[in-house]
Amino acid sequence: MSLVFVPKRLRGKAKVSQETIQQLLDENDQLVRCITEYMQKGRAVECVQYQQILHRNLVYLATIADASPEAEPADSSKVTSGEGSSTSNHHVAGT
Repeated sequence: MSLVFVPKRLRGKAKVSQETIQQLLDENDQLVRCITEYMQKGRAVECVQYQQILHRNLVYLATIADASPEAEPADSSKVTSGEGSSTSNHHVAGT
């Protein structure tokens, strides 16, 4: 089960540790691998549940990043270098 499942009574009250964030990143890595494997096997329908979990995790991590006061903006020279960043149009089934 994903780490993002938190009871409503605890939402917004818990501190998010670096360990929790790393666990989510590791989970996301595994989800991407599963999605890729299913897609290569032509089983796109089975990917939907994993894509939904991945989406939820990414939104959660983005929310944490946006709310973090110590987060500094990335150096613009690194962002615009073009390495490792692409804006390809990947269609996600069910969206």
